Amino acid sequence: MIIYQGKIKEFIETVILGRIAEKIEEEFKVRKIQSNLRSEFRAWNNSLMYMQMVLNDSSINQELDVAIEYQIPSTSKRVDFIITGFDNANNKNGVIIELKQWESAERTSREDIVTTYVGGAIRAVTHPCYQAYSYAKTIENYSQYVEDNHVKMIPCAYLHNYTEEHRYQLDNELYSKIIKISPLFLKKDVLLLRKFIKKNVSNTDDGKILYGIENGKIRPSKALQDALSSMLKGNKEFYMIDEQKVVHSTILKLVELSEINNQKSTIIVEGGPGTGKSVLAIRLLVELREKIVNYVTKNAAPRNVYFAKLRRDKYKLSFIKSLFKGSGSFIDTKPNTYDCLLVDEAHRLNQKSGMFAHLGENQIKEIINASKVSVFFIDEDQIVTTKDFGSVEEIKKCAEKLGSKVYSGKDYILESQFRCNGSDGYIAFLDDILQIRDTANYDGFDLEYDIKVYDDPIQMRNDLRMKNLENNKARMVAGYCYNWVTKKNKSADVYDIELENGFKAKWNFDNTQTWAIDETSFEQVGCIHTSQGLEFDYIGVIIGNDLRYENNKVITDYTKRAKTDHSLKGVKKNGWYTLADRIIRNTYRTLLTRGQKGCYIYCEDNELSKYLEERLSNR
Repeated sequence: MIIYQGKIKEFIETVILGRIAEKIEEEFKVRKIQSNLRSEFRAWNNSLMYMQMVLNDSSINQELDVAIEYQIPSTSKRVDFIITGFDNANNKNGVIIELKQWESAERTSREDIVTTYVGGAIRAVTHPCYQAYSYAKTIENYSQYVEDNHVKMIPCAYLHNYTEEHRYQLDNELYSKIIKISPLFLKKDVLLLRKFIKKNVSNTDDGKILYGIENGKIRPSKALQDALSSMLKGNKEFYMIDEQKVVHSTILKLVELSEINNQKSTIIVEGGPGTGKSVLAIRLLVELREKIVNYVTKNAAPRNVYFAKLRRDKYKLSFIKSLFKGSGSFIDTKPNTYDCLLVDEAHRLNQKSGMFAHLGENQIKEIINASKVSVFFIDEDQIVTTKDFGSVEEIKKCAEKLGSKVYSGKDYILESQFRCNGSDGYIAFLDDILQIRDTANYDGFDLEYDIKVYDDPIQMRNDLRMKNLENNKARMVAGYCYNWVTKKNKSADVYDIELENGFKAKWNFDNTQTWAIDETSFEQVGCIHTSQGLEFDYIGVIIGNDLRYENNKVITDYTKRAKTDHSLKGVKKNGWYTLADRIIRNTYRTLLTRGQKGCYIYCEDNELSKYLEERLSNR
C-alpha cells in the first residue's frame, strides 16, 4: 500500500507549497489507517523538505516516480521513501531511502545495533542502513512482481540532521559490512546521495515499477513450519526487522559473552500473536546450532509438526531430538549444562512436570538453572489453562534467585505484525471486540484481511475446504464447549461437535500429533493445544456458548465448557472466576489469530454473531 505517489517534480512542488505533510495525513485518514499522526506529521515536514532539496536539481530526472510511506506486504512496516526507474544499463531499480532526523547516536558491540534518543528515551535500535536493507529484502521476499520482473531494491539511509563530529559512531568497522550493502549519507552528503540516486535511477519507467509493486501479486507469507528445513540448511527465509533484530543481536552477544565472563543471563521477549516470536526463536536455534542449544515448548503440537517436516526432508531423528525438547526435560539437569535454552510460548509453562504434575519444583527455575543464557518468548494474553504458570513476574523472580541477570522491557517487546496480513489493527480490533482491553480500533482495522461471519457452519466448512484444496493450509478450530466423545468411541457415525443445519465433526484424533499439516486432517476440528504456536493461511473458528453477547457486552460462561475440558480445572473449587473469564477470552483471541490471510467465524450465540457482523461492517 502506497500512501503518496507522484513524479519528482510534483513531489517538489507539493513540498515547496507546504502541503506534503497535510496530503499524506489526509491519505491516512481516508484509508482509516491508525498512526501516530502528530509526531509523524513533524517528521514528514522536516525530512521531506530535505529530500526535496536533494531531488531539486537539474541533473536528476524530474519524471522519475516516488512513493512515500509504502507499507510492505504482509507486515506492519512502512518504507519512508522510494524512487523507481531504469539505470543507464536499462535495469529496473527501486531506491529505498530510510530517513532519520537523528542528530547523534552511539555504537554498540551488537551486530547492526546502535543506541539513540527515540520515543522519549535512549533506546537500542537497528542501524539505519540495516533498517533500509531489511525492508528491501522483505519487499523482495513478498512481491512476486519484483521477482518476476527482476526489479532490484537498492537500500540506503539519509540522516539529514546528523553532523560529521558523530560520524564515527555510525560509520566504523563494526558496521562496515551493512554500510557497503546499504550506504550511509549524513547532513553533508547531499552531493553523494544525488550521485547514488542518479547512478541507480536515471530514466523514467512511467510509473510501471511502482504500479507493479503496489498492485502486483503478493507471494504467500511463509509459515515457519514450512521454512524450518531450509533455515537449518543456512538459508535466510526470514529477515529480522527493527525490534526483532535488536533482540536477535542482543541474545547472540550475550551467548558469546557468557563463555567469557560466566554471567548467567535471562532475556524476556514479549510479543503478541504474529509478531515473530517463534521465527526469532528458530532463527537463533539455527545460528547457535554449533553451541549446546535447545528450542523448548510446553505444548507438543509445534514440536511434533517440526519433527514431521524435518523427517520428511530426511533429517536424522537423533539430530532432530537434539534440537527440540519439552519444558519438563530439565528437572535433574546440572547448572549451566546448556549454552542457551530458547523457550517459546513461555506463558504455557507449568509449575511442575509430568502427566500428573508431580515431578520437579518449577519449570521456569529448572530452565534458568540448566542454561547459561535462557530466553523466554512470552505473551501473557495467550494463557489458556489454569495450569499455565509462565509470567514475566515469575521469570524475573526465578532469575533473581539463581543469580541470572534479567534483560526485559521496551527493547525486548516485539510489536511488528507479520500474521493476519500484517495488520496491527486486526489484533487491536480483536482485543476491543473481545473486551480484553480498550483500543483505538473501535471502528475496525486497516488492510485487506479476509474475515467473514457465517450463520451456517456447513457453508463455512465448505468455503474453508475450497481454500484447503490449494495448499492444505486451511483448518477449523473450536472452543472447548464440546465433549470429546470420540476419544473412547471410535465409531464412524459418532461425532463430538453437532451444530445447526446438520453440521457434524470430530475433534482431531488423539493419535494425530501433526493435525496441522496432515493431508487427511481437514475434516477434523482442532483446539487450542493443536494450533497454538502454529499458523495457517485460513482458519475457521467455531465460537461456542462460553462466549456470548448479552446486555451490550461480550460475556463469558465457564459452565458451558465441556465436561471433558481440563483447561478450567479448579475454577469452581478455588473461586477462580476472573481467571476463567480471562482464559476463555484469551483462547478465542489466540484461535482468531492463527490465519495469515483470513479468518472465518461461526458463533453458536446468534447475538454474538450479529454483534461481530455489525462491528465488521464499520471497517
